[in-house]
Amino acid sequence: MEIKKRTGKKRGIVREIRGEVVKVEMHGESPFLKEILILEGDPEVRLEVHKLSSSGQTFVCVCVILSGFEKVYKGASVERTGKQLQIPVGEELLGRVIDAFGNPRDGTEDFTTEKTRSIYGEPSYEEVSSGQEVVQTGIKTIDFFTPLIKGEEIGLFGGAGVGKTILLVELMHNVVFHQKKLLVYAGLGERIREGHKLHKTLKDVGILSSASLIYGQMNETASIRVNVGHAAATIAEHFRDSRGEDIFFFIDNVYRFLQAGNELSMMLDEIPSEGGYQPTLQTDIGKLEERLSSSKKGAITSLQAVYVPADDITDPGVQAILPFFDSSAVLSREVYREGRYPAMDILTSSSTAVEPEIVGKKHYRLYMEARSILEKHKDLEQIVSIVGESELSAENRTVYYRAQKLLNFMTQYFEVVSDQTGKKGQYVDIEDTVRGVEAILRGEVDEVPPEKFLYIETINDLEK
Repeated sequence: MEIKKRTGKKRGIVREIRGEVVKVEMHGESPFLKEILILEGDPEVRLEVHKLSSSGQTFVCVCVILSGFEKVYKGASVERTGKQLQIPVGEELLGRVIDAFGNPRDGTEDFTTEKTRSIYGEPSYEEVSSGQEVVQTGIKTIDFFTPLIKGEEIGLFGGAGVGKTILLVELMHNVVFHQKKLLVYAGLGERIREGHKLHKTLKDVGILSSASLIYGQMNETASIRVNVGHAAATIAEHFRDSRGEDIFFFIDNVYRFLQAGNELSMMLDEIPSEGGYQPTLQTDIGKLEERLSSSKKGAITSLQAVYVPADDITDPGVQAILPFFDSSAVLSREVYREGRYPAMDILTSSSTAVEPEIVGKKHYRLYMEARSILEKHKDLEQIVSIVGESELSAENRTVYYRAQKLLNFMTQYFEVVSDQTGKKGQYVDIEDTVRGVEAILRGEVDEVPPEKFLYIETINDLEK
């Protein structure tokens, strides 16, 4: 967004500094929200306008310092740029790690691009298109219970340390390595070592050249972490529109985006809403998520990790994010402790894609049967914990064991942690997964003990 050339003063004076928040007084023409102001004589010092008030021809801009904190002082002169924060876009970003300003952060040479775009794009609803093409991820529990549709979004929900990032990175590996797609990754509020590890992992598995990574680390300011999400979405939109290709967009994790927005809201003295979150909670997440859509040129398929504070899925922040996802995979600490990875709680996970017209009648029928016996298994577990398996009826014992086999069959080894587990990663076709579930539910493998189903790739591996 740029302003047209007009008459009037384009300079202002810093009147107040409070931490990262600065009040600037300007006369003449009013700046616009999210406009970048720079320190006179030093364009590297940038302020972003977040609030405006006026009295006659005098305007007071409440700004947040994006860079050059130590150079901003009371009485300093600032200039308008007529632009919002710009991010470089283009092929040069593939295989690179950048920050919210487009600066390289991977320790290699600088780069230049011919184009830049404002990080605050708006979705064009006239161009939005939808489809029903299922994206195969190669992960059994995702493909069978929470299938992903091209151009839609899936959220990986879970508390700290239950495997969200590992699952997300495996999904990155599978869709790029097996489907030869481009990916854009936004690291929001994560640790520096995690960003370095991801970069190394993508390089080791040979997909870094198809990825563009943008980081906003947890030691950076809230305003920068918020901008990383919008900047990454801008890069994804550019690849979609310029190349006419389907793009995969990853966020780890989107809850940190809301946290950064909350910190920013408190700095700006906004009255919090329920749960202590910012009053603009729904708007903040909506401005980001609504941009991740399909157009006639290509699709943006989004996969996002969502931190669940204190494992409380009812947290207002988590509930604000939930409606934007078409599929939700909820990771469970209890399943993680049992040693079944990925540690997905199947019964609390869901997907709008599980329809006969989308996944097929056979898959849909088996899905409904599988959920039915897993729900019954949950009730039977309580009985078994009190009186033991021997007290179950023959029919209930059959259901109980089949459900255990089904849960164990959904485990698998991941390629991105093969150096730690010593086991080669498994990519399983959806047809093999459906066939395995069918064999279990039809009683074809009733004589095989449940523990034999742990970490097998397909049902045929039982013969081995």
